[in-house]
Amino acid sequence: MDVLWERGSATAEHVRLALAKRHFMKESTARTILKRLEEKGYLEHRVEGRTNVYSVVEAQSSVAANAVRRIIDRLYGGSVEGLLVGMVESEVVDRKELAELARKIARRKAEKEG
Repeated sequence: MDVLWERGSATAEHVRLALAKRHFMKESTARTILKRLEEKGYLEHRVEGRTNVYSVVEAQSSVAANAVRRIIDRLYGGSVEGLLVGMVESEVVDRKELAELARKIARRKAEKEG
């Protein structure tokens, strides 16, 4: 997905080459992954000649937010608070980040009430 977000669109071969330094894969593997991402609604493709050219359907922030929502639903029964408490207790979020998050929440709440 990162390759497509960076480039806007790409073929399976372009994706494979872009990822080759980090992870070797055959072009057929890249095509399979792209096909599955398309089936999940993350990508779409157009045909140029005999080649599929893939592009993203959703912005990275939207995909990330949806993934986090699924994690919260699956692991915490839909409780955002449960996730955040777990992150604080596991020291994934430090005190400075937590304080900044609290300020943002307070600001957002004030905007909605105001």
